[in-house]
Amino acid sequence: MSWENVLLEFDGPVARLTVNRPKVLKRLNRATLEDLKAALWTAWNQPGCAAVVLTGAGEKAFVAGADIAEMSGLSPSGATAFAELGHTVCGLMERMPRVVIAAVNGFALGGGTELALACDVILASTNAVFGQPEVKLGIIPGFGGTARLPRAIGKRAAMEWILAGGTWPAAEAHRVGLVNRVVEPGELLAEADRLARAVAARGPLAVQAAKRLVHDGLSLPLDAALRTEAVVFANLFDTADQKEGMKAFVEKRAPGFKGS
Repeated sequence: MSWENVLLEFDGPVARLTVNRPKVLKRLNRATLEDLKAALWTAWNQPGCAAVVLTGAGEKAFVAGADIAEMSGLSPSGATAFAELGHTVCGLMERMPRVVIAAVNGFALGGGTELALACDVILASTNAVFGQPEVKLGIIPGFGGTARLPRAIGKRAAMEWILAGGTWPAAEAHRVGLVNRVVEPGELLAEADRLARAVAARGPLAVQAAKRLVHDGLSLPLDAALRTEAVVFANLFDTADQKEGMKAFVEKRAPGFKGS
């Protein structure tokens, strides 16, 4: 299925969500963010979907930032609404009960880096370029970069990225811990698909719980995060998936998880 600027394809338990504005390097305008929001809700509610691979059409850009032509005329109230829409899209990726894998090809600048930051895993091609160049335009990252980037790569590295407004190749993004791994451009989508299918083969309730705990735990004191983990851990022992998973392990066979 497709929207004006976004394509969504389902292949069994894996969805591929592609930003498709090739003439402007997939820059994010309000219409594209609305399309992304609609596509994410569709994937959220798709029965049997376990993972979403987010990418940009072609190899030149993942998302090369916000649409400056549209953004330049915003009033403060319009800018607030635009930032809040970006926050909504990124928040959907973090909260949805599907694992979201960014397959970053080419430029991922500004809002592109921020979209990737909201994903659970980031894979990048060797030609990927990341950056938060907003200060060059007299603004700051508006889709969560000042909050998520320090959590991803640490305060000092994030300060340099944000305050200098530079760009960083995939190898440097990997070195500082933003990217899980870097692969050749022709291997990127296949690698993302392999990871998505590996996730899809695991216990769905366990995967969903683990994702939620990691995201929520980052905002909790360690002792509170550990208490929450213990409760969720115990609750999973009341599921059919736990019984099937452990029985399959003992019987040396692949489990048949049902998500119950």
